[in-house]
Amino acid sequence: MKLGYARVSTVGQDLETQQEKLLSFGVASDNLFIEKKTGTTTRNREALQELIKHSREGDIVYITKIDRLARSIIDLNNVMGEFLQKGVTVVFIDNNMTFGADVESNPMQKLLFNVLGAFAEFERDMIVNRTTEGKVRAKQAGKKLGRKGQPEEQIKKAIQLMENRDANKLSVLDIVRMTGVPKATLYKKISKKNVRSVQ
Repeated sequence: MKLGYARVSTVGQDLETQQEKLLSFGVASDNLFIEKKTGTTTRNREALQELIKHSREGDIVYITKIDRLARSIIDLNNVMGEFLQKGVTVVFIDNNMTFGADVESNPMQKLLFNVLGAFAEFERDMIVNRTTEGKVRAKQAGKKLGRKGQPEEQIKKAIQLMENRDANKLSVLDIVRMTGVPKATLYKKISKKNVRSVQ
């Protein structure tokens, strides 16, 4: 049986391309195992665990790239060990690599397998480093990271409307819609203001 595994780390990443590629290799849509989880570890990846459990001797598992399966050499070896022990063949489409039960007895296959895994881990580490460096540079340049806050004028307007909402017959939802200030931010600001007035 042909089985397929596709994974993205975030909602914004392209899952459809992976799915289309797996289907083009003859994997039935019912045999696709898909998830949106980070690849830094294989723990808590339910679809992957389900795929391992579901696979049987003689099955072929198709994956677009090696880093979709694992991003560390340890995790890669562990997962592949489970597949190969069951007599399952794993095909990495973009890497043009197939690993079967003979990988342990074939020195060249074993070398290629470990090199690919090392590159996947190296790529992940480089991404982490670049992200960290970017944050440091932004901080040094005085840039604020994270989500942008609400404009102060909008917050003041929202608080005023909240204080007079009974007279204006406005609900909290009405005020949120009118000002664009989230409910949580609004309550937080009002709470702070009340604390200051008590002091």
